[in-house]
Amino acid sequence: MTTPLRVETPEMKPATEPGSAAAPAWGAAKRLLFRFAFVYLVLYNLPFPLTMLPGRAIPKAYTGLWEAPVKWVGKHLFHVDITVLPNGSGDTTFNYVQVFLYLVLATGAALAWTLLDRRRPNDLRLYAWLRVYIRFALAATMIRYGVAKVIELQFASVTPDRLVQTYGESSPMGLLWTFMGFSALYCFFGGAAEMLGGLLLTLRRTTLLGALVCAGVLANVVTLNLSFDVPVKLFSSHLLAQALFLAAPDLRRLANLFLLNRATEPAPEPPLIARARVRKVAHALVAVLFAVYVGYSLFTVYKMSKAYGELAPKPPFYGVWAVDEMAIDGQVRPPLLTDPDRWRRVLFPYTDVLAVQTPKGEIKYYALKLTPATHTFALSEDPSSKKKPDLLSYRETGPGRLEIAGTFNGRQVRATIRREEKFLLTSRGFHWINERPFNR
Repeated sequence: MTTPLRVETPEMKPATEPGSAAAPAWGAAKRLLFRFAFVYLVLYNLPFPLTMLPGRAIPKAYTGLWEAPVKWVGKHLFHVDITVLPNGSGDTTFNYVQVFLYLVLATGAALAWTLLDRRRPNDLRLYAWLRVYIRFALAATMIRYGVAKVIELQFASVTPDRLVQTYGESSPMGLLWTFMGFSALYCFFGGAAEMLGGLLLTLRRTTLLGALVCAGVLANVVTLNLSFDVPVKLFSSHLLAQALFLAAPDLRRLANLFLLNRATEPAPEPPLIARARVRKVAHALVAVLFAVYVGYSLFTVYKMSKAYGELAPKPPFYGVWAVDEMAIDGQVRPPLLTDPDRWRRVLFPYTDVLAVQTPKGEIKYYALKLTPATHTFALSEDPSSKKKPDLLSYRETGPGRLEIAGTFNGRQVRATIRREEKFLLTSRGFHWINERPFNR
């Protein structure tokens, strides 16, 4: 980064400093709208920039501050008891009530602010600082989500249990996750686009380009979230709104260039920080901060992916295993759809999970502890339970063939299973030449 930390304000003339007497006066409506936006956007993005620090303690503590007022408003105004706090879903009742509180607080603060500060002609300097804050908050978010896609953590490849699940049994969100995880290339492309938009926002002179890239990427993300019922609709919509907020001052210049075939002037660049030495120091701090943040994000996501993501080692029997024969309490059970105890397939999707598919297609998951030294599986429906796990022994009877025997759900079982290798989704591959569409 070689440009000073400063923010464009197209309303200003080239020689006009933010907040100077020569700057144009804002009307009451414009001041009220800006002050509402200022309070709302700051509330929504807090506790950034502390969220750039490692760990989840700060975001959790910030959420804790809102817990009591959100629950109170939910109960007394909307007549709902909020029992679920923010989790993997960003569209909880808590989140919606919290956004309502942001709106109320921003409205009240803007009205009081405008009433008490009626003589100020404009808020150009505060507007410039708000743009800096939104730029960096949005940049950090885009970089974080982009890294999780580039290293394939957010969307895993198609696992064995997904391969045997029918389309009709998957949720809309599950279908989207399977679609994204199937193609490492598409996932990388989406993540790289998010990272590009975020990185462009960290530079003063590329803010407009970064905002446009982010807006394009986020428009697609919001549409996917709405189309596939992904519970990040509130969050992604706010990110899109912030990208548009950053691009909005240049919309007239963009329209002149792309639509009206008119000449457009460069945007004025008055310095936000007057002293050159302070600007250089601020510029260096921002550069170092985001360099460290990108490096730390890459390292953290890489470690997580190696622990349980795409880069994690696959279990020894990873894959789908068809059950050729099964006996329960010494009686061989034919593969009837009406038999809920008979296994149709045994699945090894993760190192610590074994799943069993019934003849009707239902999949039941069990916590797995594999001990190769004794050739045993220890299975538990509930790992936190004090109940003794079921113990099954296994032996390899040939290439891609296993025999399993032991206690399962209180009954003696014996099964011979073989690895299933061929699935059209994973074996079709890529073809430059297709004489006819292969659409199944």
